[in-house]
Amino acid sequence: MTAGSLGSSAGLKRMSFWRACAVLSPLALAPLASAHADPTVEAPSQTFGWHVQSTLVDQATAGFASPYRGPNSLDPAARGRETFDLTLFAGASPWSGAEVWINPEIDQGFGLSDTLGAAGFPSGEAYKVGKAHPYYRTQRLFFRQTLNLGGEASRVEADQNVLAASQTANRLVLTLGKFSVGDVFDTNRYAHDPRGDFFNWTAIDAATFDYAADAWGYSQGAAGEWYQGAWTARLGLFAMSRIPNGEHLDSSFGQFQTIAEGERRFDLWGQPGALKLTGYLSRARMGTYAAALDQAAPTGRAPDVLGVKRYASHAGISLNLQQQVSPDLGLFARAGLADGHQQAYEFTDVDKSLSLGASLSGARWGRGDDAVGAVLLVNDISHDFRAYLAAGGLGILVGDGKLPNKGAETIVETYYNLVAFKGVHVTGDYQLIVNPAYNADRGPVSVLALRLHAGL
Repeated sequence: MTAGSLGSSAGLKRMSFWRACAVLSPLALAPLASAHADPTVEAPSQTFGWHVQSTLVDQATAGFASPYRGPNSLDPAARGRETFDLTLFAGASPWSGAEVWINPEIDQGFGLSDTLGAAGFPSGEAYKVGKAHPYYRTQRLFFRQTLNLGGEASRVEADQNVLAASQTANRLVLTLGKFSVGDVFDTNRYAHDPRGDFFNWTAIDAATFDYAADAWGYSQGAAGEWYQGAWTARLGLFAMSRIPNGEHLDSSFGQFQTIAEGERRFDLWGQPGALKLTGYLSRARMGTYAAALDQAAPTGRAPDVLGVKRYASHAGISLNLQQQVSPDLGLFARAGLADGHQQAYEFTDVDKSLSLGASLSGARWGRGDDAVGAVLLVNDISHDFRAYLAAGGLGILVGDGKLPNKGAETIVETYYNLVAFKGVHVTGDYQLIVNPAYNADRGPVSVLALRLHAGL
């Protein structure tokens, strides 16, 4: 069955009902989960743990102005799509400080316009691969070792992909296997989880962070973290896709990415904050926009950056700030810059980006577990990429066939996350996308979404 618009047919309503049952199914396991551990017992560490989550997202656009469209354009008609996933997080500790985790997952559904049409794509729950029927993936399978080096000790509470344990302020952490770059790098307390906060891709991560990943957002590699006082240094090595934006990773590491990140934690007016500087360097077979334009010029055809690939480097850098203002209010910001000569390889088509946002809990109106958030996103591209799109070239997500009137892609997103009852969250989300795919001739686009999430 193909995904459809919000409530577009009786068949979809029946399917949505059963998916809603699947979303809520983790709650049926709650009595079993509670039998595994007594929260009143202060166990020094966990040897085994598991969690489960399920998320159903229905998202739709209103119709918008579109004098023309191309192969990668967002559909201008009023359309809707849905996505669904069910994930198990199972982990064990073979020895002190060690954890092994596996994340089997069932996925189904499509992003709007098959996950095309905006560099800041409006659903982080939509993969670049869509399927009408549920299918299985092992999204994560990794090993983590924590070595405590001294300093103040604290308790780590059990969570998804985290076993309860104690750790010291100074420590080394090594993660090895299949996982997401975003599990370790460019994290932000207020904007990093499409199952709990913002939907838009360029709110979840720095838009210019072209991180190594397959079409589902995961890679194979290793990351090391050194925590020392108020500082953390992180280094990572990850496999790139065999082809840009592809389904299969280059497991030989012939195409790879190195990542470095420095973090400084601080208190500002008595409230905790953190600033991260993240840089990456990718080495892969990729093309430049200028070379594609030169190749296409004599033929009059649209340029194709995939036709001028050669082994080259692509780099970028970003800043990531989070600052608590009060126990119920937090602010965040990201800014990024990437090499605008080479093609974007894995994530999305952005060369310059800025995001500013806030997250507020519902404590002020008596609903402390609820949250409301708002963010402003501004994405832009290089002169080379603009010329490439104007000549009919296609990026990872964007390409309207021409670009006579270019504008920065500007997005406003706001959401309200309501805790319906323990373990079940219902979120309403609205996004306004101005100049989708950098095209001032199309849009603006209104995007509405409803998210049902359950987990334990």
